[in-house]
Amino acid sequence: MASSHSHSIADIKVHKPFSSISPSCRFNASDVVLRFQGAKVLMVGAGGIGCELLKTLALSGFHDIHIIDMDTIEVSNLNRQFLFRQSHVGQSKAKVARDAVLKFRPDISITSYHANVKDPDFNVDFFKQFSVVLNGLDNLDARRHVNRLCLAADVPLVESGTTGFLGQVTVHVKGKTECYECQPKPAPKTYPVCTITSTPSKFVHCIVWAKDLLFAKLLGDKNQENDLNVRSSDAASSSENVDDVFERRKDEDIEQYGRKIFDHVFGYNIELALSNEETWKNRYRPKPIYSKDVLSEELAPQNGNVDKSHASDDELTISAMASLGMKNPQDIWSVNENSRIFLEALRLFFTKREKEVGNLCFDKDDQLAVEFVTAAANIRAASFGIPLHNLFEAKGIAGNIVHAVATTNAVIAGLIVIEAIKVLRNDIKSYRMTYCLEHPSRNMLLMPVEPFEPNKSCYVCSETPLSLEINTNRSKLKDLVEKIVKAKLGMSLPLIMNASSLLYEAGDVEDDMVAIYEANLEKVLAELPSPVTGGTMLTIEDYQQELKCNININHREEFDEEKEPDGMVLSGWTQPVSTPENKDKPIGNGASTSDATIAATESEKDDEIGIVSPLKKRKLPDDSDISKAAAETKNHKQLQVIDDEDDLVVLEGNLDGFKKRRL
Repeated sequence: MASSHSHSIADIKVHKPFSSISPSCRFNASDVVLRFQGAKVLMVGAGGIGCELLKTLALSGFHDIHIIDMDTIEVSNLNRQFLFRQSHVGQSKAKVARDAVLKFRPDISITSYHANVKDPDFNVDFFKQFSVVLNGLDNLDARRHVNRLCLAADVPLVESGTTGFLGQVTVHVKGKTECYECQPKPAPKTYPVCTITSTPSKFVHCIVWAKDLLFAKLLGDKNQENDLNVRSSDAASSSENVDDVFERRKDEDIEQYGRKIFDHVFGYNIELALSNEETWKNRYRPKPIYSKDVLSEELAPQNGNVDKSHASDDELTISAMASLGMKNPQDIWSVNENSRIFLEALRLFFTKREKEVGNLCFDKDDQLAVEFVTAAANIRAASFGIPLHNLFEAKGIAGNIVHAVATTNAVIAGLIVIEAIKVLRNDIKSYRMTYCLEHPSRNMLLMPVEPFEPNKSCYVCSETPLSLEINTNRSKLKDLVEKIVKAKLGMSLPLIMNASSLLYEAGDVEDDMVAIYEANLEKVLAELPSPVTGGTMLTIEDYQQELKCNININHREEFDEEKEPDGMVLSGWTQPVSTPENKDKPIGNGASTSDATIAATESEKDDEIGIVSPLKKRKLPDDSDISKAAAETKNHKQLQVIDDEDDLVVLEGNLDGFKKRRL
């Protein structure tokens, strides 16, 4: 096994496919059946990979299988999750998958749980009953949680992920291989608010603006802070208070309201931005767009006449396109057409879905929301000289979707079972991390590589102390809990202690202590009952995950708002790999649009697992192979698979740099 401290080119060992199964592990059918009849297997996730995995486990001789999945079946699942049918839509994935497999393997035991794997019922004792855990999850948070429970229970974990044609399977055994968190995972792309609100240069910036700012401002929670506007104090010519623009007056016609919003965000706000000449010296100067310039007055009544033949009682299928007789989502709409869709979508929200206004969040499966965001993003793109996109493309970006390939899921499910068999045979020398490539590299589509040893600096499996730079005179305990303990360390029910003083505890807490902990959350660190200052060491525990770590506090006065938006810097943990801003990346909702950056978050129920190219990690045999591998990597950028089904993250760089360092 290679050391996990530095994954350099010299460490890379690539094996021929299936050479990863040693002669002693080339098993026959009877051996498999005898060995696995007594094995108890836990599957977490019953989606794209999970359906294929359950089928493969059942047909491979496993007799006792447990499945956990909190999701219900959606129509969009049916093209790749073949255990489900149209009649199952809305039902539990875990239960339906169980019933489907039992029809052709009625002699085995399958137990399903329609629940969240983070529920307290699934604790360390629950995990201890299993021989191996197989993950087919769709988010980073749950993967980290399962990793920690497997470490605490000392149960082997087989991880997996697919994205389009790309996939991976990795094995994690306590003390023998690295854990899931020993290496960094790709971080969601973030965009500075100033770029989104003032100087967009890519279509993805327009999507973020339309989805996380405009949609949220008009249709979401009115109490949430929002950076959509430049305050009217910056422009004395404004006759209205900026905040009032977005409020619809009781006597205001919906058409008038729509045009008022249109003129404000696509016209007035652009003119206001142009008043700062310095900003546009080396940038494309945007062009204000007003409704009168792109829509004739006689178009207004047309927008108000809904084609009743396309009306629907299903709120998620109400469509501005159908209302206006536009059918093809592959068409790129003109500015005029985008403007009509924008106004019609807004009208439909306020007439057909009025009860939801004020509580809406963007949903990629909400047709009207996708139409509104596409139209708004395209109008803004036209203003800033950015190429327009069709509805299908815009939905992919807004929903962070990379379309799934059922065959990849099936291949990965088979590889999971192969690794599970090795784990149950305790054939450590044969463990492999296997990567599924889109294009052959050295005549291989499946690339097995040896797993790494545990990372001695991993705070999860090696309990290495962490270091936190923070302004202890300004930051509250609440900031520490939300931004570090939960967001970065992934703890669900944390307990925080300063020496012997308990500062905070989540979960099942006595009533008289709840008020004390809530009061502590609002106090700055230096003013806590047991003050946290420079030199303090905090102990953080999560009893549910049986995880404990120490954090050394270093006081720091100032932070760069752009580069360090949290106002604190954590060191000693596996810092996520940032995705480069060199491509229109899929993005997602940020928690609060008033933060210094807007985050591109999780995808279509997919996760943040990083499949790092094995070519970047392991030794390549010779220079000719390196050249081939480099070409392969350039083909599909830097391999980086995200999850169960639908996400791709592209890393910076290529393999040429590795070749040069080797020389």
